[in-house]
Amino acid sequence: MAATFQSLINGDKPVLVDFTATWCGPCKMMAPVLHELKTKVGETLSVIKVDIDQSPQAAAAYQVQSVPTFILFKNGKVLWRQSGAMPLAQLEQNLNTAGAFV
Repeated sequence: MAATFQSLINGDKPVLVDFTATWCGPCKMMAPVLHELKTKVGETLSVIKVDIDQSPQAAAAYQVQSVPTFILFKNGKVLWRQSGAMPLAQLEQNLNTAGAFV
């Protein structure tokens, strides 16, 4: 997983990483939002989930203090990050502002 994660976030394609946990209520609320986002953006953006309890090293490496935390990567660089649940329109606006679809 670690090598795959690194290769994904270091790629040319933008990757939205959803740091989540099974016990997190707001994370569960974001599941349909992320599904709809994936449907809308298709192949222009990858969305991956990282369970902080199963991958504590990844959470620590990116100083994830709360869940859900979203981090947008492109070419290994963090373009945007935010913690907390949000509606689809706000998530799309944040990703557009960060340059995810440029």
